[in-house]
Amino acid sequence: MIVNRIRCLLGGLLFLSVPLSAAEPPNIVLIVGDDVGFSDLGSYGGEIKTPHLDALAATGVRFANFHVTASCSPTRSMLMTGVDNHLNGLGNMAITMPFEHAGQPGYEGVLNDRVVTVAEMLRANGYHTYQLGKWHLGNAPDKRPYHRGFERSIALGDTGADNWEQRPYLPTYDKAHWYADGKEHQLPDDFYSSQYFVDKAIEFIDAQRADGKPFFSYIGFQAVHIPLQAPKHFVDKYREIYRDGWSPIQQRRLERAIALGLLPLGTELTPMSTTEDWQALSAKERAYYARRMAVYAGMLDAMDFHLGRLISYLRTVGEYDNTVFIFLSDNGPEPSDPLQVIAVSPWIKYHYSTAIDDLGAKGSYTAIGPSWANAAATPGNFYKFYAGEGGVRVPLIISGPGLSRQNAVEHSFAHIKDIVPTILALSGTPDHGGSFQQREVLPITGASLLPVLQGRAAYSHPPDKPIGYELSGNAALYKGDYKLLRNLPPLGDGQWRLYNIVADPGESQDLAAAMPERYEQMLSDYQAYAEAHGVQAMPAGYDYVRQVMLYTAKQVFERNATRLNALLAVLILLMVWLLLRLRRRRIAGEWFKEE
Repeated sequence: MIVNRIRCLLGGLLFLSVPLSAAEPPNIVLIVGDDVGFSDLGSYGGEIKTPHLDALAATGVRFANFHVTASCSPTRSMLMTGVDNHLNGLGNMAITMPFEHAGQPGYEGVLNDRVVTVAEMLRANGYHTYQLGKWHLGNAPDKRPYHRGFERSIALGDTGADNWEQRPYLPTYDKAHWYADGKEHQLPDDFYSSQYFVDKAIEFIDAQRADGKPFFSYIGFQAVHIPLQAPKHFVDKYREIYRDGWSPIQQRRLERAIALGLLPLGTELTPMSTTEDWQALSAKERAYYARRMAVYAGMLDAMDFHLGRLISYLRTVGEYDNTVFIFLSDNGPEPSDPLQVIAVSPWIKYHYSTAIDDLGAKGSYTAIGPSWANAAATPGNFYKFYAGEGGVRVPLIISGPGLSRQNAVEHSFAHIKDIVPTILALSGTPDHGGSFQQREVLPITGASLLPVLQGRAAYSHPPDKPIGYELSGNAALYKGDYKLLRNLPPLGDGQWRLYNIVADPGESQDLAAAMPERYEQMLSDYQAYAEAHGVQAMPAGYDYVRQVMLYTAKQVFERNATRLNALLAVLILLMVWLLLRLRRRRIAGEWFKEE
């Protein structure tokens, strides 16, 4: 506590000596990795080569206690608005939303019109605004980024897509929905997602650089969302790294994260029932699993490489020193293996190769599965889709002008809603305060991280402030160092538990019995949050995998409704013809005769 007070005092004196208003507005590059685990980056303890992100961490601040939602579009909705996902329209993703919830207030499945995006606010304040990559907040013309504040955009509207070609990665979609400046877009023949997004980011920036206006570039990489795909020379760097399996990797990551000051000494891991016994696998199975993780690593390595190209460009044109970089992941690592889902696997095997020698290449398909996902989430319990730390605690790196701290690790709680007010503070853009361009909108409820980044404050959220969370029935309530947690079946049991996630980020020690008053108060806080935000109760027996399958079947049926109706009409006509023919034969007494 004394150290924090001294830090705040010194930081405050430094801040007062260099007023933020004296500097020109910075450029802002907001980078989102897709399904990147807490310990994947080198600067977070991982073995994957991410030198450019690590260099940003060395000149800025790494957050060790930053939280998002456990799924992509709910996180992205708050990243763009600073408003809780249950209010901005993404109470759940459309693909995992129970049909009973669809269309309820806050469950529109797209970013609704009650909120303003950070791009709209920055653009009104004189910024150029660019969007590249995954959007996933609405495919309708008025929901695309071009109509939500971005003057230039290359947007993927779906949950994911192929990284080498313009085609869908699941039968949920009839095609990969890409849009350029709001209109349907055809990808080039030499497309690779990470390379293309950076190419276009440079193109957009360069085209308008001469006017001297600052820019905001939002890059939503597809790495490392399934299907895992990467150029061979990136994948081959990791050919031998994963041959001993997930447990040694997880242990080494834990030790490095502790040594880096990201985790407390003595952090314990919580074993997951979905993690297989590496030694019980056959040699062929081990080789296949190791190759899958090598592709994952190569894909993240390639993303970092192409990010380095953008950084190099900004250095060349003299913009690097006036650019703030913000990197985060949208949720924890993906545990799902579509090849294990009976309803999806045949479609994948028909459209893609899953042979070990092809993995990563154009036309291939793979995923890491739950065992590697648990390692990627180290030290967190659970992974994507679940409210355990493995699903919601992810890397956050902020680096650039306006920060007085370098190579620092920040342990205070931070939340995805905080990114918008932080960007507004860095850019000198006023908060809309609930009214934007003569229309009433929902107020921003996140807190700026700038005082913490500048060393002027020990935290952005006071210890007595409750912050609620819910997605697909998995829920949490954060308050100071504590977290109330509930995960539903199949991996959870629906019971509330209490953890100190600062001292115990692996959620290994349930404190509910030892701290009954805190437990009851936080449970009451969660109930108040759920009521105020219109959180819908999950239907009995809900399972997100089954819901994805139901949604996919519904989409396939609706896409083919015309053809199915035509086929049904033909079958009905054929049946009528047969019945009439049988009736005529019966009347003629010729049931078994040919005419």
